[in-house]
Formats: sequence, C-alpha cells, structure tokens
Amino acid sequence: MKILDRYIVKKYLGTFSFMLILLSIVVLVIDVQQKIPRIENATALDPKLNLTYFLIHFYPFWIINLIVTFLSILVFISVIYFTSRLANNTEIVAIISSGASFHRFAKPYLYTSLFIALLSLAVNHLVLPWANTKKNELEAYTYNATKKEKIMGIAPVSAQLSRSEYIFINSWNKREKRGFGFVFQKFDKNRRMLYELKANDVFWDAAKKKFVLNGYLEKTINKDDTEKLGQGFELLKDYKQTPDELFPNELLGQNKITPELVDFINREKEKGNSNLNTHLNELHQRTSMPVSIIILTFLALSLASQKKRGGLGINLAIGISLAFVFVFSFEALKVVSANKVLSPAVAMWLPNMIFLPLTLFLYIRRANQ
Repeated sequence: MKILDRYIVKKYLGTFSFMLILLSIVVLVIDVQQKIPRIENATALDPKLNLTYFLIHFYPFWIINLIVTFLSILVFISVIYFTSRLANNTEIVAIISSGASFHRFAKPYLYTSLFIALLSLAVNHLVLPWANTKKNELEAYTYNATKKEKIMGIAPVSAQLSRSEYIFINSWNKREKRGFGFVFQKFDKNRRMLYELKANDVFWDAAKKKFVLNGYLEKTINKDDTEKLGQGFELLKDYKQTPDELFPNELLGQNKITPELVDFINREKEKGNSNLNTHLNELHQRTSMPVSIIILTFLALSLASQKKRGGLGINLAIGISLAFVFVFSFEALKVVSANKVLSPAVAMWLPNMIFLPLTLFLYIRRANQ
C-alpha cells in the first residue's frame, strides 16, 4: 500500500497546489482591476503609492491572507476533484477489491490533511500576523470612502486605561496620530474625580514612544475638595501603550501574533473593556480553520469516493455548494458574535461542530458499503 499511499498523497498535494496557484492568479487579476480607481486616488495623495508599489508591498501579503482564509475550502474542492476522478476511473474499486479496507484507503488522506492543518496552524498563529501588518499598512487605501474614513480619518476617540482612568480626545487624526481637545481623568473607587489633565493638542512621538501634550492644564483634587492647579506649554506622558493599542480598530487583532493578541485581550479585560469580540473571533478562528481542513477532507472523501451518475460534475456541484455554506456561515457568525449574540468561541467553532457529525455519518456509511 505504500506505493498507493504515495500515489494518493501526490494526487492530493498536486491538485491542491494547482487550485492554490489558479485561485491566486485569478483573484489577484480581478481584485487589481476593481481597485485601480482607489489606488489612483491614493497616488494622487502620495505619488509613491502607485500601482507598482501596491503590487510589491501590498498584494503579496494580501494573497497570503486570502490563501489562509480560504485554505480549508481549497482543500475540500481539491479532494472532491481528484477523488471523483479516482472513482470514475474505478481506481478506488480496484484498491478496495484488492483486500484493503476503506479505512486503510483513507489513511493518506488523514496524513496529508494533518500535515496541511499543522502547517496552517503555525502560519495562522505566527506568520499571518506579520503578513497582515504589511497588508494593513496599505489596505485602508483600497476601501471605499466610508470605510477608509473609519480606519484612517479624523474622529473623536476614547480609551479606558484602567477601571479608574480614562482618556478622551475630541478630534484624533488616525493617520497622523495627532489630535485636539485632550482630556485625561482619574477617579477613586467611589467615582470621585482625583485628577484631570487637559491639553489643547496632542501628538504621538514615535521616537520617544510618548504622547506630547501642548498647552496643558492639570487639576488635582484633594481630600478636602480643594484644588491644585498647574499649567505649561509642553508635557510628555507615557500611558504604556501606543495609539494603535489605545484606540484600536478592527484590523489591530490581525496584526498580532497569538501570544501578543492574548496579552492584549487580557489587558483590555483588566481595564473593563467588554468590546473585544472582534479580537476574540480572530483568536479562535486561527485554530478552528486548520481543524476544519481535516473535517472537510473526510467530508470530501465520503462524498466523492463512490462512482455515481453525473460523475465529476455532480460532485463538484455538491462540493462548491457546501463550500459556499461553510464560508458564508463563518462570515455570518462573525457578525453575530460581534453583536454579542453568541460568544466568539461558540461562533468560530460552530461550523466545525455542525460539519463534524455530518462528516462522521457519511464516512461511516461509506466505509460500511
């Protein structure tokens, strides 16, 4: 069986690699065509941000993100395709007729899917955040005006440093990391204000890793309710976090490797921040998606390993339909979780919890035929 194992593994990886390259090329061409007007708008803002710059500094990392996102679906369709061809050529019948059980025939599928799943797991937790960091530096330029303004525009922001410390900025430029109308407030356990710091404008000094406050006024409230006032032209403040961490957007979680993301989530929980479902979705998805590779491999094997009327065409139709359901369910559940209807852990594992019993049922039925 070792020769047949190598044959099946070769078919698996060969078909998967072909699908991977084909998808990457097709989607890249389509996406570039769609985003050329927005890239031209970015070029008008900064001549350096031309199409060539995006092709070198954005799209390679965007492709990595795309591949990781749809990896389980690529595996599913690849297994459907090459297993259907094996079945149509009666190769599976010949293997089973030679005395091998269906479980033995499925072994190379298990080993190959485990290999891809483990590789995907490592990439998701350690490599993908690096690619996302590069991608997200430019991705906002490819958004529509509304979404671009949300990520890069000027807006009021606030942050909770701890259960008793807060920052408010009336107008914060997310791209330039500069704002106006800065307020910092500290309270005691009875919600009585102890200290307040105001500044006309504030900006982030990346070299010093501190906030610079200009035209500041500070007020300390004593126990007897008397106030001590102070003022000055410039003040450096270290709040132990960068502006991106203090005022995070939806892309921040994508940029952190898993240990950093866990630390960030725990730190935000200690502050009392309850709006963390987007980041928790990202954390759980990094593990649930690789697991789905194994589940979908055996689902595809169970569906495609028996010769049926309609052959390859009907199997691909079924496969693409199930793939659409799987992807749509993940994206829909992200929205449901972000709205706090489901916990992120349940939302990101629910497709696997639904598809696993279906896969086991179909696999056992096929093995007993």
